Amino acid sequence: MGGRADLHTHSTASDGTVEPAAVVAAAVAAGLQAVALTDHDTLAGLPAAQTAAGRLGIELVPGAELSCRTPGAITLHLLAYWPDPTDPDLLAEMALSRDDRVPRAREMVRRLAADGYRVSFEELLEQTGSDDATLGRPHVARLLVARGHATSMDDAFDRLLGPGSPYYVPHHGTDPVAAVRLVREAGGAPAFAHPFAAARGPVVDDEVVEAMAEAGLVGIEVDHPDHDPGQQAHAARLAASLGLLPLGSSDFHGANRPQRIGAATTPLEVLVQLRERRAVRPTA
Repeated sequence: MGGRADLHTHSTASDGTVEPAAVVAAAVAAGLQAVALTDHDTLAGLPAAQTAAGRLGIELVPGAELSCRTPGAITLHLLAYWPDPTDPDLLAEMALSRDDRVPRAREMVRRLAADGYRVSFEELLEQTGSDDATLGRPHVARLLVARGHATSMDDAFDRLLGPGSPYYVPHHGTDPVAAVRLVREAGGAPAFAHPFAAARGPVVDDEVVEAMAEAGLVGIEVDHPDHDPGQQAHAARLAASLGLLPLGSSDFHGANRPQRIGAATTPLEVLVQLRERRAVRPTA
């Protein structure tokens, strides 16, 4: 079986700049056979993406990217593929993370404004592109670039919005082992996103990944734009040792990140295995 899939993309439903249907169209233009829409802590973009996928003849893998935090306060992200979109526990946990992002963004903007940066929360909301978009640091970064306080998104993150900056504010994150179980209980397949991308901030040790695997983790991103060759090799070795599926994804965010859709991909053979490892929910 030939063909490729991009299993990690974002739209205007969270912190991307491209509408859900246009994400699907971009995947088709890139020659992909499947694409996952995995917006942060929301499933809101999936209906429009599914309609576009049916029209354009590409497989849509429905998903979300869940915000997690270890007891040691390390932030990480869990991709949830094919979850039941009506599962009350999953929806409640995503809503908790999503709602906590609003006061977090407000506080980051307040701190920046207090130090003389010409930004406001009202302007931040205006440039999100959607009334119910999941607010994230890329929204703040884009505002800083638009105001001339940063030369690029990367510059905004590196100087002003990264962990350790006085303007960085954490937000709610589910314990990663609990998040894996939550996705499994919702009938989905959980995968660890960009696990060793140290440029983003502190990363977990292998013991955390092992605990997630014991709880039902299915896959781990190996080929990701934020993994250097050593980190990619580390992820590949861990995947092999724990029996996890090695995934590749672009983490496409439109204009908010330089990576184009399809910049890193997963073979369709692995996508088939990922689908087969979804949790089987008991029938009534």
